[in-house]
Amino acid sequence: MLKPGRAGGRVAGPPAPEDRAVFRGTVLPWVFLLPSLLILAVFIYLPALQTLRLAAYRANVILGTEQFTGLENLTELLLSPTYQQVALQTLIFTLLTVSLGLLLSLGLAWLASRPIRGAKTYRLLLIYPYALSPAIAGTLWLFLFNPEIGVVNQLLGAAFNVRPRWLDTPLLAFLLVTLAAVWKGLAYNIVFYLASIQNLPGDVLEAAEIDGATPAQVFWRVAFPLLSPITFFLMFTNIIAALFDSFALTDLLTRGGPYVGHAGVTTFLMYQLYQDGFVNFKTGAAAVQAALMLVLVALVTWTQFRLGERRVHYGA
Repeated sequence: MLKPGRAGGRVAGPPAPEDRAVFRGTVLPWVFLLPSLLILAVFIYLPALQTLRLAAYRANVILGTEQFTGLENLTELLLSPTYQQVALQTLIFTLLTVSLGLLLSLGLAWLASRPIRGAKTYRLLLIYPYALSPAIAGTLWLFLFNPEIGVVNQLLGAAFNVRPRWLDTPLLAFLLVTLAAVWKGLAYNIVFYLASIQNLPGDVLEAAEIDGATPAQVFWRVAFPLLSPITFFLMFTNIIAALFDSFALTDLLTRGGPYVGHAGVTTFLMYQLYQDGFVNFKTGAAAVQAALMLVLVALVTWTQFRLGERRVHYGA
């Protein structure tokens, strides 16, 4: 609906009651929602319920038999040294990936936001890895760090006569997968940080510089607190990515190995779930792990919103 403006024009006003779409009954809204609800039910809700049901059974995929065990699968899993080692490795991997990823992406985004020549080209190169799928990223790192024909070992061999066994040495393999995950997530973080930095209030930053603050003080005392909302958001998304998106990198680079103790040093929760469910056909153990990961994600979400949001600054 248009109303006359001050200069004789017409401006948009709120729609009249007769112009609004109103459902006269209760059946038509459900008819429109039915396709979405069916898709959610078939591909999300029913598989989730089936997973919870399988967690209480010991099944034989080949014979097609099932035996109810109650909480036995959960008890065996939590007491398993293999799962305990995998959980600890996942925790260390997540902490390193999230902390290094956020620090590096924040620093690179801050540098890319500076008014320098060729800034658009730098930003494009920084954001480009986000367009690569995890499978392509893993293949790229596999070729770069291949002990025999990799470019990195060729350069190290020519310069220092050193050719590390990146995929066979436990510590080097763990660091390689961690760095690959950090590199893959940098572009995603930089996009959000760069957009947030460009929307920082310029007068506040200029006032700090006029008052004699050094560039480091301007960044940490003024800019960083203003970026706390996006940091809070990226921290949560990076934790979820470390838990779920590391599968392709791990499978392509190390396949969970090399083995140390009871499990491979690069076997994380998601890869262990895949091994138990689709390689060893331990459907009960895999279902329990899936349920535990669901609880873990819910716990991380609750912790972030309950504790982390208190320190988030939303004002300029």
